[in-house]
Amino acid sequence: MNESKRLTIVMFADVSAAGIATFQNYESRVLPLLARHDGLLERRLRSTDAQTEVHVVSFGSRAGYESYMADPERTAQRGALDGIELRQRIVEVDDVSDA
Repeated sequence: MNESKRLTIVMFADVSAAGIATFQNYESRVLPLLARHDGLLERRLRSTDAQTEVHVVSFGSRAGYESYMADPERTAQRGALDGIELRQRIVEVDDVSDA
């Protein structure tokens, strides 16, 4: 990876209708933690039924991403999602040049 290029991750989350409020509450607690790991929420999208959410997040380095994933405050919040139906997928992406 080029040193000046940020690591970009796309997260897809599908949540049951019954779990929407719980998931959104969790996200409101963990997304602010990105900044302490040189992370930036580039874009946050939600389906019209609120059951799918997509985040485009970038980090200054892979180490920043890994430290965010291991952040004790973030992992402590993970238990809030217990009992809701949730499928998440994380994909590392690169910009595509049409040139």
